[in-house]
Formats: sequence, C-alpha cells, structure tokens
Amino acid sequence: MRIGLTGGGRDTEAVIRQAQQAEADGFSTLWYPGAVLGDPLVAIALAGRATSTIEFGTAVVQSYTCHPALQANRFASVAAAIGTSGRLTLGVGPSHAPAMQPIGFDYDTPGRHTDEYVQILAALLRGESVDVSGDEFTVTAGPPTLIDGEPIPVLVSALGPRLLRVAGQYGAGTILWMANAKAIEDHVAPRITTAATGRPAPRIVAGLPVAVHDDVAEARETAAREFVVYGTLPNYQRILAHGGITSPGDAAIVGDEASVAEQINALFDAGATDFWAAPMVVGDDRSGSRARTRALLQELAAS
Repeated sequence: MRIGLTGGGRDTEAVIRQAQQAEADGFSTLWYPGAVLGDPLVAIALAGRATSTIEFGTAVVQSYTCHPALQANRFASVAAAIGTSGRLTLGVGPSHAPAMQPIGFDYDTPGRHTDEYVQILAALLRGESVDVSGDEFTVTAGPPTLIDGEPIPVLVSALGPRLLRVAGQYGAGTILWMANAKAIEDHVAPRITTAATGRPAPRIVAGLPVAVHDDVAEARETAAREFVVYGTLPNYQRILAHGGITSPGDAAIVGDEASVAEQINALFDAGATDFWAAPMVVGDDRSGSRARTRALLQELAAS
C-alpha cells in the first residue's frame, strides 16, 4: 500500500532526519508543501542526497509564481542533485485568489492558465521541446537535461472538472487535498480516468489529515480548528460537497486503529493510488498521539 507523509522540518537537519526515518520505516513518499524551508525544492535536494529509495513530491508548488520553463529547469536540477532517477514528482497548482492577488497576480483565468502551464511543463519534463503561442504563455524552449533521460511526472492539484481533465490529458495524475472516498469515487476518478483514455492510468494521490484517537468527536473538532481555512476557499468547499460533507473536520480520517485502517482502505477502493497522510496531534499526550498514528501508518505501508 503506497502511503506517504507530509515532509518538512524546522531546519535543514530536521528535514534530513525526517526523510531518513521515513525511508527506514517503509513509507513510499514524502510530500512537501510549498512553504517548507522557504522553497520545498531545497528541502527535497537535501533529503534526497541523504536517502536512497524514498520518493519526494511537492504538494504543491504554485504555478503563477514560477514560469513553466524555469520550473522545469528547477526540478531537473533537483533530480540531478539527488543523483538517481525516478524519485521526484512535481505536484503543481494555481493556488487560490486570496493567496495570488495580494502579490500581484490577477487570477482572472486560473483554469486556462493551468491548462497551458501543465502542457508546457509536462512536455519539457518528458524531454520534449516546446513551441507554444497561447493566451497565457508564449514559449519556445528545449528540455532540461534529465537523469538517465527519465521523465519527471507532473501531478496537478485538480479538484474541479477542468483541471481534472488537464491532469488526465497532459499530466501523470492528480494530487488531492480534502477529497474523501466518496468525492474520489463519484467525482475525481471518473473524470480523470476518462481524460486519460489512451494514456497510462493516472495517479490519484489522496491527501487528508489523519489521527488514531478513540474520541472521534474530539479528533474532528481538532481537525476542524486546525484546517478551518480550507472550509473558506471555494475550490475546497466544492470538493467537500462532492464528498457529502461541509467541514474539513468531517474530511479527516480519525478513529481507533481498525476504523482508520478501514477509512484508508476505502480511499484505495474508491480509486486512489496513494494516500498522503498528514498526521495531526489530538489530546494532551502529544508524543503518544503522534506515535500511535505513525505506528498504524507504518503497519499499513508495509502491507
């Protein structure tokens, strides 16, 4: 079972230690949010050189803030720093208006922007040249040097129909956040699979908060409080609605060991290929909460 964790750390040494431990514990992937160490690619390069097998992915880097040709070169450089092919996956998305508008982006056409962006980026990271004149980008560029000529897969942070089409048609799949099993089965998997007709089966990475905790109500209250911002953003409101819920607290995977294992298995049954676990601490025993959740995730990762 492909189970990954949220990557990160307070400093470079913590980032390296976490990656080494995750690899030793049998986790498949570390998924790095865009703010880690100010740039997740720095963290990934450091962690990649200190490990040998674990995969690293971004969850996610913002498209608006980096031109697709530069983004391709950045990721190829990190792959070269790691030194082995097949261990890097690029998760990319347009972010949200409240994050992009204050730094100068109009965010009027995020769907069209992401459509063109992913076409250019994915082609370059497959080792292809691009010559594109679109509404959002005009680019003539050759591909970066890829380790062993191995493409770097591009996953799209796709929650709505248009970006799910883009993810299936041009990318290697999607990396989700706040999409429960119902949303994956009814909304995500059918759309992205149809879009990927004639291409390799798309990867569907399901990211959710998780805690093994006996008091389900307390765990959901904690998730609702910690992840409250996702209930205020339209894209996440819609994916929650596809899952038949309204709150990030309801999206979280919580309960005792048997219940959490059942909920994680349900994600895979719904069409997910990977589970990106974001462990959260519940209750006063913070170290005990972390240890209990990680122990179950490690057990499932080995199954």
